[in-house]
Amino acid sequence: MSVTRIATRYAKSLIDLSSEQGKLEQVYADMRMLQSAVKNRDLYLFLKSPVIHADKKIAIFSALFKEKMDSLTLAYMNLLANKGREGYLAEICTEFVNQYKLLKHITTVKVITAVPLEETMLADLRQKVVASGITFDNLELQPSVDPNLIGGFVLEFDNKRYDASVASKLEELKNQFSKNLYIKEF
Repeated sequence: MSVTRIATRYAKSLIDLSSEQGKLEQVYADMRMLQSAVKNRDLYLFLKSPVIHADKKIAIFSALFKEKMDSLTLAYMNLLANKGREGYLAEICTEFVNQYKLLKHITTVKVITAVPLEETMLADLRQKVVASGITFDNLELQPSVDPNLIGGFVLEFDNKRYDASVASKLEELKNQFSKNLYIKEF
């Protein structure tokens, strides 16, 4: 079975279970925390290791996360360890967050600019994107800076990209000038 399919199924089951128990928000916070925790190389290698027995992994989960997580999330991680699926925790966390955002109608929009944007400009941008009707009303803006853009901005969301940067316009002009459209007619 593919990793995507496994992650989708396990994330869906956790979404359903946490919704039934009224713990969706707590589990979402836990999954976000786990999503950043599994970026740690040592924890990632620990999860992927076939040599470490499930009982040892469950004990370490308890030691690391018992005070920081909801009991449902910890029980879920123990279930993953018992089923031998703890190696897919990073993918399951990512898929859980994606399904949560879909359930709550949240669109994540990455805004790349040449210089950092002020809060008023971000608020205006948020208003314009929501008014366009191409996203959900709940926006999660993720601003980032890329000085190579020279000016303008790039928006990325839902596998779409809107590039209004000066660098891309200059590249377009360069491509147009490289084509010699002049035909000498004598």
